[in-house]
Amino acid sequence: MALRSTAPIHSAPPLQRPPDNMRGIILMAAGFFAFGVTDMLAKLLTSELHPFQIVWFRQLGLLAGVLVLLSVKGFHVLRTPHPVLQITRGAAAVTSACLFIFALRYVPLADATAVTFIAPFIVTILGAVLLREPVGIRRWLAVGAGFIGMLIVIRPGAGVFHPAIFFVVLAAFVFSARQLLSRMVSGDDSIATTVSYTSITAALLISIPLPFVWVTPDHASTYLLAFGMTVGAALGESLIIRALDVAQAVVVTPVHYSLIIWGTLYGYIVFADLPDAWTFLGCAIIVASGLYTLNRERIAARRKKADAA
Repeated sequence: MALRSTAPIHSAPPLQRPPDNMRGIILMAAGFFAFGVTDMLAKLLTSELHPFQIVWFRQLGLLAGVLVLLSVKGFHVLRTPHPVLQITRGAAAVTSACLFIFALRYVPLADATAVTFIAPFIVTILGAVLLREPVGIRRWLAVGAGFIGMLIVIRPGAGVFHPAIFFVVLAAFVFSARQLLSRMVSGDDSIATTVSYTSITAALLISIPLPFVWVTPDHASTYLLAFGMTVGAALGESLIIRALDVAQAVVVTPVHYSLIIWGTLYGYIVFADLPDAWTFLGCAIIVASGLYTLNRERIAARRKKADAA
């Protein structure tokens, strides 16, 4: 979910069996392929439906997946010592989704996807400031490079800038707060618990304004697009949860960046939006900095574990 996934990607619980990382990578890649299709359909729907209504349709898919999960594992999955944090995480999830969909009405899909990749850098900053996590000079340099890449993508004042891109930036900040909450609950709650609370909370909150913005589609094609988006969201979420269940999070998390491939491809094929050389350059800087940051976090986690041992 550039910003759509509800799974706490950065903080999966310890595996109880040997990880199958190759299988996890394949599942994660398929999941983000599904999310790429979901984003493309969401952008198509922005011409007819209110963003709140689009997000509501998306949440239906995620909620359906959670209901299946609860029917299989039981409602004891919802037991948590952190109900307030879990509900707050759900509120952050639906807020970031709404902000992203608002931006898609005006911003090319590839540009919006690229800007969401600044989220890991924001997580690093918030972790250092709020959780007092140690951050070395190399990670700070990677954070700075990531934000430079973002500025290259949006280029304020260069004539290609649309103010709606700031909805994506704000969505990335809210998404980062959600990831920080994931870290805070990961020691006590499973992925299934966190995903369940996030999906249920998001579905309930987005249903509140729905009667005031609902538009009944005039064409059957709109229903088909909405249905496809709902199925894509549910499928993507299920695949990513499964990937985190069978593989190590530090191995499969970088697959998140495959979203830029689908965002660029669908943007060109469906909307005739082909990013220019500056956008590709900025995106490359963001992705390279993000991968470096993830690697440094992996090394820091390994050292912390060794120190504890």
